[in-house]
Amino acid sequence: APGRPLDRYVPANLDAAIAIGLQEHPQILSALHAVDAAEAQVKVYEGVLYPTVSLSGSVNQRYDQQIANSNAVVAAIVGRVTIPLYQGGQEYAQIRQAKETVGQTRIQADQVRDQVRAQVVDFWGRLEAAKAQVIAAQAQVQANEVALNGVREEARVGQRTTLDVLNAQQELLNARVNLITAQRDRVIYSYGVVQAIGRLTARYTAVPVAIYSAKTHSDQVKDLWYGVRSPDGR
Repeated sequence: APGRPLDRYVPANLDAAIAIGLQEHPQILSALHAVDAAEAQVKVYEGVLYPTVSLSGSVNQRYDQQIANSNAVVAAIVGRVTIPLYQGGQEYAQIRQAKETVGQTRIQADQVRDQVRAQVVDFWGRLEAAKAQVIAAQAQVQANEVALNGVREEARVGQRTTLDVLNAQQELLNARVNLITAQRDRVIYSYGVVQAIGRLTARYTAVPVAIYSAKTHSDQVKDLWYGVRSPDGR
């Protein structure tokens, strides 16, 4: 066989594969994050229209050497409330634009879902066809092996020619080639199904490699106020 298929990572049925793909595929997760980011941007623009409050304070010490007991401490606290009354329409336009962007990202997320679903269905159908083809090719190889043995026996008693034996050998060779091709297709499409549902990753398939964790790296550097080295020592 040309390789081992990823049968243990392939879901039990098509419905399960579609459900996993719609929930875990990185492209869908990325599209949903884009929707969240667009919704957050709407809130940012809306925040411009809200009142703002600022508070500042100062402390000054005064001292005059020519005047006795002239030490004085002056403290001041100033609060300021700013209420936007007239913005010229730009902020409102930005809010409307941001809301349209939210709608656009939601449509794009739906499109990604449809693409993932179609890809899962496509590879699942190809995998099932490849499995059936492997079974048929195995049966054909067995039939050609029996036929070749029969032709050889007949050739020994003079009922078949050498050409008949060569033709039977060629048919067996063709059947074996078809079997290997079907086995290869099964391996490829099993990988295709796992990729289509978003699980063809080093973490899920337990590949013995160093797995990059964005959260781990972020946690390692978020409180570093100096230095230029990365967490992995570079």
